[in-house]
Amino acid sequence: MLAPVETRSVSPVFVGRRDEMDILNDALSRATAGEPQAFLVGGEAGVGKTRLVEEYTAAAARRGAVVALGGCVEMGADGLPFAPFSTALRALRRALPEEVTAAAAGQEEELARLLPELGETRTGRHDEEGMARLFELTARLLERVAADRTVVLALEDLHWADASTRHLLSYLLRTLRTGRLVVLATYRADDIHRRHPLRPLLAELDRLRSVRRIELGRFTRDEVCRQIAGILSREPDPAQVDDIFERSDGNAFFVEELAVAAHEGCCTGLTDSLRDLLLVRVEALPESAQHVARIVAEGGSTVEYRLLEAVARLAEDDLIGALRAAVNANLLLATPDGDGYRFRHSLVREAVGDDLLPGERSRINRRYAEALEAHPALVPADERVMRLASHWYHAHEPAKALPAVLDASVEARSRRAYSEQLRLLERAMELWETAPGDVRSRLRPADYTEAYPPCGCDPATTPLRYLDLMAEAAVAGRFCGERERALKITKRALRILEDEDDPLRSAWFWTQRSRLTRALGRGTGHEELVRAQDLVRGLPPSDVHAEVLNHVAHWAMVQAPGPEAYDAAQRAVEYARMVGARETELNARQTLGVVMADAGHIEAGLAELDAVKEQALTEDASIVAVNVYVNLPSVLEGVGRSREAVPILEEGIAFAERNGLPDSQAWVWANLAESLFSLGRWDDAQRACAAGGRVGRGVTAGGINATHAAEIALARGDLDQAARQLAAAQGFFGVHEKAPQHRLPMIRLAVGLAAAQGRPSEVRAQLEAVLDHELPPGAQRYSWPLLLTAAEAESDPRLLERIRAAARPLATLAPVWQAHAHWLRAELLRAEGRTDPDAWCEAVTAFERLERPYDLARTRHRLAEALLATGTDEDRARATELLRLAHAVATHLAARPLADAVTALAQRARTPLTSGPRPTDPAENLGLTSRERDVLRLVSAGRTNRQIAGELFISPKTASVHVSNILAKLGVSGRGEAAALAHRLGLFPPETGERTPA
Repeated sequence: MLAPVETRSVSPVFVGRRDEMDILNDALSRATAGEPQAFLVGGEAGVGKTRLVEEYTAAAARRGAVVALGGCVEMGADGLPFAPFSTALRALRRALPEEVTAAAAGQEEELARLLPELGETRTGRHDEEGMARLFELTARLLERVAADRTVVLALEDLHWADASTRHLLSYLLRTLRTGRLVVLATYRADDIHRRHPLRPLLAELDRLRSVRRIELGRFTRDEVCRQIAGILSREPDPAQVDDIFERSDGNAFFVEELAVAAHEGCCTGLTDSLRDLLLVRVEALPESAQHVARIVAEGGSTVEYRLLEAVARLAEDDLIGALRAAVNANLLLATPDGDGYRFRHSLVREAVGDDLLPGERSRINRRYAEALEAHPALVPADERVMRLASHWYHAHEPAKALPAVLDASVEARSRRAYSEQLRLLERAMELWETAPGDVRSRLRPADYTEAYPPCGCDPATTPLRYLDLMAEAAVAGRFCGERERALKITKRALRILEDEDDPLRSAWFWTQRSRLTRALGRGTGHEELVRAQDLVRGLPPSDVHAEVLNHVAHWAMVQAPGPEAYDAAQRAVEYARMVGARETELNARQTLGVVMADAGHIEAGLAELDAVKEQALTEDASIVAVNVYVNLPSVLEGVGRSREAVPILEEGIAFAERNGLPDSQAWVWANLAESLFSLGRWDDAQRACAAGGRVGRGVTAGGINATHAAEIALARGDLDQAARQLAAAQGFFGVHEKAPQHRLPMIRLAVGLAAAQGRPSEVRAQLEAVLDHELPPGAQRYSWPLLLTAAEAESDPRLLERIRAAARPLATLAPVWQAHAHWLRAELLRAEGRTDPDAWCEAVTAFERLERPYDLARTRHRLAEALLATGTDEDRARATELLRLAHAVATHLAARPLADAVTALAQRARTPLTSGPRPTDPAENLGLTSRERDVLRLVSAGRTNRQIAGELFISPKTASVHVSNILAKLGVSGRGEAAALAHRLGLFPPETGERTPA
């Protein structure tokens, strides 16, 4: 090996870039203060991006920052999956071994996909959240390491980045929230043509306010003069500066090349072609050095010395002599670890590579591949398979390339680099027909995808088929978000299967097509599932059969809840158990639990969901478990048991965060927002919506969070915000969304918003559209609120009768559904001009048994209105108390429309919302009994249930019951809120020696 040789052509003086360095140094200060920073540094090749990064990271290190540098690796046209992140994380681990180990604790097996030094990687389950899970854990690892020290993560040459690296960088920059971290990424701006894969990422990141772009321009003449002076160690001749400035146009790298050429007396032979300029120094080398340079050019960004020795096939002394000549000519540099060589600048490598003859390029790649096959230890273990596949492919030898590319696809899958897996599988399909038949016959399926059928054969002896590649590619495309490519592959596979009698494979591909159609917003996917179900009907039980039934059941649960969903879920469970498809069974049982609850078998459905959750946690089926954390509390919320849902949702948020499942976490946040809204904790619900919006990237989770945010805004009278959030929800879901759980709430919000804005024609149009179709059975939790909003907004007798008819088949088995039924009956009578206090009394009584303070306040307002219409003194006194209670809740929730309506009604009735001249106990206005007043006084003083029991001579259990009743009557969610409300209303003046809540 050679010692590093001083590079004379690089100026020891750092020229220019003062503004850019000021920006970056300021960012370092901000990061040190705890505000993460992110930059994209662009510029043409040779303009000085690497030098800027070197100078900045050196300055950052002097200020105490830890620098982790990684570069994208180019192998021919292939980038190594996650290469810059793996390199940077290795550097971070070398600098902070204990801190990285602590930050990765508990997730080593997953993070080892990027950093193998952390331990063995489990085969694990692959799913659509797999890539996001790895990304989330990586982002959190960096946040933890940077929690109490400044870290600079520098990633170079994004124009060579593989798709997985681009996805991970995008995720990191979108989700980075805390930590003393600076992320700096460079790319060649002149390489980013219209169809370059980096272009969409740059456009996406430009929209993030947290990411800043720095574009490096060329040097001025004065800067070029200073650069030349640094290279030559003397002041240059002005005429020479003019000539070099004109030829280089201020490009720093070409200034170096021209300055050295002029110094060595080679100026007269230069042409105007920059490529020829770069090759001049190569052509001046001895033939052996040129031979080595050509080999290094085709080997990728860096070539290990022992690998170079094996490929060059020179005697060691001759090889070292050739390398010394190339290093002395400033063409090659030894790598920082001293184990290999790279070109001083990628422009030189590209010029040398472009100068290779086609046959010469293939021969060099073949030699690389042969060397790696003969001696695998020549390169790092985590790179060998990918590099071998690339070299065999570019050697144009299908017999060797096809097996190598398939091995590389398995490696990419194991690292959750699904984009690279898809690219490699497409390459394998390209090679399939040109590879010899005997080679194809020896290939075996590496990994049956999901429930993809092995046709009852032994995988060890079953040859790989072209359809098997298509199946893997379709799923890889779905996992990495390339759904259009996956759908094209799926359709092509189904065309091939039209000529084959293979119902199981056909059914499997139809199921994939259904999922992709839904994901792309091209339809509901129902027709595709029907085709799949028809294909497996009458066949013996199989994994595919169970999977098809599971998807049919899930589709019916979401899109058309009712008896068919129940039957399909039962059959899916039965078939999954028969074939031992455990995960399919758990998923089907989860679906079954939901549809059981929707059908009125509430306790049985909840018990099934709880059992699935416990079993999924025990069996480490994280995706099943997190789905139950979404569905179980959703069912509880749907039957009016919001308080039971909240702790399960909080547990689910922690589980999703711990397991790196951001989209599922966003779903759980959305459900938490819904339950908090029901419980009257609206500020907490708003925070939950915001949290879900921050962590989630899936369109469905985004749509649900936007829907709940719109509901809060509408209830508070912020119509502009409600309109914005509703539009966002509609944008997320798209025009093809038919699922009642999404469609019906959006229609309800649209009707409520149109009514609030005084647009009766739009209200009527929305109602006509929804009433033209029967409301789906099993969707009563969404149908009741929709019909109530319709009844409040409409007065047309014909439409009111249609609303009444639509409500008749809706289930009322849960107390909350019964309460809605009473409310709707009373609301319809009111809309028809018939005042019926008894009907409203039934509604109020029903909601008093539930923890729905806003709904209770609304029905109390309506009951007060009905009582005031009767005109008796007794009814008037009762109405006054109801209005005071409703106003207290509306004020507490900041529900301005309700508060305004209550105030207006009280003014018309000339009844005060506060107590009159006669001093009365303010607690009576809230409907509290004398005992409840005593309990509330002690709660406000900070007493526990046991202390309250001791002071009032009652049992702790009785005290707990009183506290629960008080919380319900006040419309608050906890003791602290109850104490704050009592303090604000002045219910209990502070007494000497009595502790008041903080």
